[in-house]
Amino acid sequence: MTRATRQNPALAALLIVAASVFLAGTTLLAKALGTEALGTALHPMQVSHGRFLFAFLLIASVVLATRPRLSRVHWRLHLGRTSCGWIGITLIFAAVAYIPVTDATAISFLNPVFGMMLAIPLLGERVGPVRWLAACIALLGALVLLRPTPASFQPAALLALAAAMVIGFELIFIKALSGRERPIQVLLINNSIGLTIATVAVLPVWEAPNGAQWAALASLGGLMACAQFCFVNGMARADASFVAPFSYATLVFVALIDFAVFGVIPDAVSLTGAAIIVAGALLLALREARLARA
Repeated sequence: MTRATRQNPALAALLIVAASVFLAGTTLLAKALGTEALGTALHPMQVSHGRFLFAFLLIASVVLATRPRLSRVHWRLHLGRTSCGWIGITLIFAAVAYIPVTDATAISFLNPVFGMMLAIPLLGERVGPVRWLAACIALLGALVLLRPTPASFQPAALLALAAAMVIGFELIFIKALSGRERPIQVLLINNSIGLTIATVAVLPVWEAPNGAQWAALASLGGLMACAQFCFVNGMARADASFVAPFSYATLVFVALIDFAVFGVIPDAVSLTGAAIIVAGALLLALREARLARA
């Protein structure tokens, strides 16, 4: 990939928005599969297994057709990254079955905040006051979404919070992998390891899906693979500070699809909490990009 190709802000924005649409679709499909919208609710581990199975099949097909040049594989980093990714996505799929999808999606946007905190002991990074301020703002938004009162507290929201923490660990491995391998190789190995882990984990809870559920699982995996492809290539074509705002379009698309399919309208608490989290995460992304340039 040439430098001229990488620096294409318009294409980068389009790719990130496309990734947001695909991610919104996967979240809503996970909700349908985890509830009784398509039949007997499937276990979150079975939903995540379908995600990895069909994503792997699609990516493997692309690799076989294009035969890209593969480089040395950093197996330990891939194993750590994929293990965290599998746990995180399974927790998110579990959360969306019980709380509004917009709430779960917004809470998941805390992952860069946890990634920043974990980078202090694990990578030896120094964190200044602006980054701590951004983290505090985002965590305040999560507190709003948790609705910490006896009458409105949502225990399932803790699943989404745990997912954000685990994905924060995944970001550490992603940083360590950055620039070492080509995107298509990373996607192939990530999904092959994820499929192996998910297959072992799903065996105790496996139930035969019906036709509609098989179609939804296949669509979920395909959309996730497309989202990964668009996101990786979008990030390669522009600065993080430019593409970051477009990634939060996922919340908009999730809310629109949730309303169109399930008739769910986010309440004032959901909108407020989501806005606070996005503000904090966006401030953190801008600060990270400025520090990277410096």
